[in-house]
Amino acid sequence: MPTLSEIVDRFGGRLAGDGATIVCQVGSLATAQAGEIAFLANPKFKSALMRSAATAFIVAPSAEDATDRPRIVTEDPYLYYARLAQWLNPPQFGAPGIHPTAVVESDLPPSVHVGPLSYVGPDCEIGEGVSIGPCCVIERGTKIGAESRIFGHVSVYSETVIGQRCILHSGAVLGSDGFGYARQRDGAWIKIPQIGRTVLGDDVEVGANTTIDRGALDDTEIGNGVKLDNLVQIAHNVKIGDHSAMAGCVGVAGSARIGARVMVGGQAGISGHLEVADGTVVSARTLVSKTISEAGIFTSAMPAMPHGEWMKSAAHFRHLDALVTRLRELEKRIADLERKP
Repeated sequence: MPTLSEIVDRFGGRLAGDGATIVCQVGSLATAQAGEIAFLANPKFKSALMRSAATAFIVAPSAEDATDRPRIVTEDPYLYYARLAQWLNPPQFGAPGIHPTAVVESDLPPSVHVGPLSYVGPDCEIGEGVSIGPCCVIERGTKIGAESRIFGHVSVYSETVIGQRCILHSGAVLGSDGFGYARQRDGAWIKIPQIGRTVLGDDVEVGANTTIDRGALDDTEIGNGVKLDNLVQIAHNVKIGDHSAMAGCVGVAGSARIGARVMVGGQAGISGHLEVADGTVVSARTLVSKTISEAGIFTSAMPAMPHGEWMKSAAHFRHLDALVTRLRELEKRIADLERKP
């Protein structure tokens, strides 16, 4: 278990207090116990820090005097906590080897783990240290980069490319057919074969039950460091730039181009064949129906309000066209009056 001095030597920051203090785990201000280190990212929670049972803290310079207990002072306590939490809680990989109930039709490095009842098809390229959990399906021609972790019940369709150090959570589906059909005059649908691939960069994390469709002609591409929450739908031919993040239940329609470092809140929808500029923030439940060419914060959802107020607003909205017409008429009459001598 590390001391605070060892932590500071590794991650930087400035130590205030006893550097020989040992910490065994990170914890929240409310629940941390003796031997754990908590962080204060928001000054409004200083009172929680003073009540906390944590042995040590990570604080900003402005909060250094909030406690006399040992503390690490850093400009970004939340980021510091994240890096420390990673170090104290390294990822758990399965032991190297192939479970007797797994079916593997490709040559794998000895360091790869394949769990019970999983299938790895022919012509796959699996990197060193990859861990494939139970009941996974890795179809023909898939490429998986070194040290990627695939949890149980993940399905990876043929020819999918997964970069290094990726994490795929249970129920994720990569490379399934995009929603591509041509309609006949009689209304019947003709399926269009989806012959592109799904391609993930390095350090991508895909949440539970998230689906990333393969491209119709071109590839669906997910950039380096992209983070997708649970229940996200990425349609065919979508391109997502490096280090973008999408919260749960986001839907991105086909051929959308999402820039780098874009953040999208839960249940937002992005229409197809448009572009979203680098660094854009899309609030939860927002519908993006047109291209966003300059970064900013975009919101379209109506926040919760008492039902009676919402009913009044809805009534006003129904009469909005009539009110606009009346306003224009009044503006015209005022303009006519102003022109009279």
